[in-house]
Amino acid sequence: MPTRGEYSKMDPAGKAAVRLEIVDESSANQRLDNFLLKILKGVPKSHVYRLLRRGEVRVNGQRAQPERRLALDDKVRVPPVRLGGTSTGTAARSGGETPVLQAHVLYEDDWLLVLDKPSGWAVHGGSGVARGVIEQFRAERPTAKFLELVHRIDRDTSGLLLLAKKRSVLTALHEDLREGRVTKHYRVLAHGTWRKGERTVDAPLQETLQGVAEKRMRVPAAGEGGQAVSAKTVFKPLATWKAFSLLDAHLFTGRTHQIRVHLAHVAHPILGDDKYGDPERDKPLRKLGVRRLMLHSFSLRFRHPGTGEPMTIEAPLPPDFNAFIGQLDARAAEERQLRTPKAPDAQTV
Repeated sequence: MPTRGEYSKMDPAGKAAVRLEIVDESSANQRLDNFLLKILKGVPKSHVYRLLRRGEVRVNGQRAQPERRLALDDKVRVPPVRLGGTSTGTAARSGGETPVLQAHVLYEDDWLLVLDKPSGWAVHGGSGVARGVIEQFRAERPTAKFLELVHRIDRDTSGLLLLAKKRSVLTALHEDLREGRVTKHYRVLAHGTWRKGERTVDAPLQETLQGVAEKRMRVPAAGEGGQAVSAKTVFKPLATWKAFSLLDAHLFTGRTHQIRVHLAHVAHPILGDDKYGDPERDKPLRKLGVRRLMLHSFSLRFRHPGTGEPMTIEAPLPPDFNAFIGQLDARAAEERQLRTPKAPDAQTV
């Protein structure tokens, strides 16, 4: 009997002819089409569905529909698929691509992976992005049985991103997120001098453009109709300058663009925010190195899904954050020096 995982029947020429995948616990209850897309990395989705329509994929010897839910120990027959002259049963499971994101991994064990995502990387492909973080990791690790995003952060936001390496871990962390047992803190550079101390912004968010790829959110006016979702963020000033502020943002809900919309709502838009920011104030900052959304996922506190132990992971501020803060500190020091009256010259007796 084959063990759970993959083995291949071989034709007389020694080439992979048919793969038989034994469903393990990481794939149990997954749809058949999603299971195939996971194991046939790089194969176009249209081709996968063509195999299903032709009945070339079998589950326990029977034809199956794409939406069929797989059970533990199900036997999935996968026909040989060639992509660019290479069988997916051989080369696609060899060494994988040259690692791109490995240098940004802050923590990894048998259950999960924590990435310090660079700004500019989408978490998944789509909307003009051919490959995101999750697709890149799967390409780099073709033998990984399970790898899924636990949550998402915006493409231009840098910082902490959780990935699950087991389905049970994904389920557990999703439950913790829903129940508010995962604590998220962000660092953000905002326009204006924050003079409010610690402040809670408890303002609902409403989607403004329905059914389009580019989603935008806003805080609806009091009494305005339409469907809105609750959203709560606590902001705390960490440093302030003449026209800028470094804030800690503690998320109590995880709505789309929540921090960005809440700060724009209280007239402190984020530097480099091309959706909710202030382009006139941002324009001169490009010469000072501000060429991205200055929002960074700084800290995650959660219960380890494998051991149950509490974990806190922090991602240091990126170099562009620190460089701009250094410029602000230097400018503030110069202004203080100019305002300080010079001591009179000593009189010679």
